[in-house]
Amino acid sequence: MSRFLVVAVLSFLSGLPCAVAADVRLPRSSPESQGVSSKAIREFVETANQKIDTLHSFMLLRHGQVIAEGWWKPEAGDKPHVLHSLSKSFCSTAVGLAVAEGKLSIDDPVLKFFPDDAPEKPSDKLNQMRVRDLLTMSTGHETEPKFTADDSWVKIFLAHPVPHKPGAHFQYNSPATYMQSAIVQKVTGQTVLEFLKPRLFDPLGIENPTWMSSPQGISTGGWGLMVRTEDIAKFGQLYLQKGKWNGKQLVPVSWVEQATSKQISNGSDPARDWDQGYGFQFWRCRHGAYRGDGAFGQFCIVLPEQDAVIAITADTKDMQAELNVVWDKLLPAFHTAALPVNADEEGHLKAMLAKLTVPENHVPNTLKLPGTR
Repeated sequence: MSRFLVVAVLSFLSGLPCAVAADVRLPRSSPESQGVSSKAIREFVETANQKIDTLHSFMLLRHGQVIAEGWWKPEAGDKPHVLHSLSKSFCSTAVGLAVAEGKLSIDDPVLKFFPDDAPEKPSDKLNQMRVRDLLTMSTGHETEPKFTADDSWVKIFLAHPVPHKPGAHFQYNSPATYMQSAIVQKVTGQTVLEFLKPRLFDPLGIENPTWMSSPQGISTGGWGLMVRTEDIAKFGQLYLQKGKWNGKQLVPVSWVEQATSKQISNGSDPARDWDQGYGFQFWRCRHGAYRGDGAFGQFCIVLPEQDAVIAITADTKDMQAELNVVWDKLLPAFHTAALPVNADEEGHLKAMLAKLTVPENHVPNTLKLPGTR
């Protein structure tokens, strides 16, 4: 009996629509076949080991093919990794999908969704705050609201002073992403984790994602998502492909373009990747790239000009140094055409990747998350 027929029978018996499950793994090929030298990748890893304390994993995609991957033991390919604020890019994707389904508009006022949680006399600036301002970290706050383990996080957010005009002042704000999650749950009746499962996670073959929740049962949105390195790479490849996956448009092209383009200025230092502009929960980078990122070096880097994606998990305090190694060592390695086969260098690269280990003297970094004691 064919695989398709087996799936069809099981689907009929269970009352589910007949569909073949998405392929779980991305296709693999050699670096040289995709125009990247194995030697350059090896030098990237060697330099990262010298300058970054410490990487946990990386996966390099070119033209949709995985051409290199490695995990620093005890990390492993089947082990989920906490994404910290890289979760934000997934959360904003849920907003985009809810917008596409007509559940809300990014120009809706935030207070529209929470009339029972609003202050008794909302300020004019709070009344002006829109979903767009949550997405671009321009809520008008001077400081981040401080969540507690005992009180409603939505009420805390709405009670926080709004001294600036929303939309005019960039202020990094994880609670603003939580509010996006709360809005998605309000308009769909599902947590962002539940909402994304059939729309994003299942089609991409992202298995068993988990997401922290607030005391009110709302996915934290801005942090707390756990998936595997390959899942991060798939997410980046989806955005590189303008939201299309296996011939199906999962995320509207217009949303991908808005989310990954500069929506607000966040600095002017040309040498700093945190000053290149901010989209809808995506950062603009140097070199025409964009990324989702999270504390201690979690990265989903998309390079449209090179048709490449780089997924990295790490535990480092110097995230700019981590990106610098990418720009210094990997960016020059991309060639427009395939390179000659180099079995020796490919063998050296594979051998090195198989022996990666977190240094014994590494002291893990810790991060106090909003709403935790």
